[in-house]
Amino acid sequence: MSEYIRRVVALVEPGFTPFEFGIACEVFGLDRTDDGVPSFDFRVATSVPGPVRTSIGLTMDIENGLDVAAEADVLVVLPVPRATWSTPPAEVLDVIRAAAERDAWIVGVCSGSFRIAAAGVLDGLRATTHWMYADVLAKMHPAIDVDPDALYVQQGRIITSAGTAAGIDACLHLLRQTIGAELTNTVARRMVVAPQREGGQAQYISRPIPPSAELSLAPVAEWAIDNLHDDISVASLAARAHMSDRTFARRFVGEYGTTPAAWIIRQRVGLAQRLLEQTDDDIESVATRAGFGSAAVLRQNFSRTVGTTPTAYRRRFSRL
Repeated sequence: MSEYIRRVVALVEPGFTPFEFGIACEVFGLDRTDDGVPSFDFRVATSVPGPVRTSIGLTMDIENGLDVAAEADVLVVLPVPRATWSTPPAEVLDVIRAAAERDAWIVGVCSGSFRIAAAGVLDGLRATTHWMYADVLAKMHPAIDVDPDALYVQQGRIITSAGTAAGIDACLHLLRQTIGAELTNTVARRMVVAPQREGGQAQYISRPIPPSAELSLAPVAEWAIDNLHDDISVASLAARAHMSDRTFARRFVGEYGTTPAAWIIRQRVGLAQRLLEQTDDDIESVATRAGFGSAAVLRQNFSRTVGTTPTAYRRRFSRL
């Protein structure tokens, strides 16, 4: 692997939300070494150690102060109450700035983006937060290009994410870049969540739960995943779903939050990642097995999606 994440610190403040806190604990705090996943030194920190009240009235005893974040490789900034967005604690902002200065990873979950924004480390960059609060973030911090639609946005080593479960996507996205796709898939399987949702996927899907199994496009998507090596077109998927191309594309976006073409590319890149990690196939063979047809097409799509070349990715994450 390219780098070993040792210490992960979840930063909490009074009024933090238990669900998002649980995401950080689940992704980074559980020992999954039996599955080959590296363990992390997971800590929870707050400005004033002791009892900290959550958003639902439960109280959690946090024993660590902010000093434990000084050597954090990953800083997870959890949601904070809306009443505090304009009055961020100076000591919290200092921790975020210090993390950015030493090039640590910073993950803002939901309204945690407001703390990262207040620290000034997002000025001139893209960011996101829960779609309900995107306008507020943009008005409070006009130097930031706020994307109200994305599930998560990465800028360098800063990742901001939308509300609730999008924090899972953001944390898994970070893991893919540090421990590789296959081990990240292992974590996702243990969590019983999708191993990959693209950051640009829409936060708001018009029909997140299909009204009936008969109307769901899941069987078509599953078929596509099993046949990524084939020449899959939107037209062929539409025919398999017994729909017109236009109706299928509209329905697909409604269910998956992205276009069929973009979804297929993401699945093919994911397959290429696994092949690069687990096989010694040459790049041309990987391209063929993943359905890209040629190494040149694989490199173009892989670099755009993963941010590095297939060769560099293999060098970092090969398990052979």
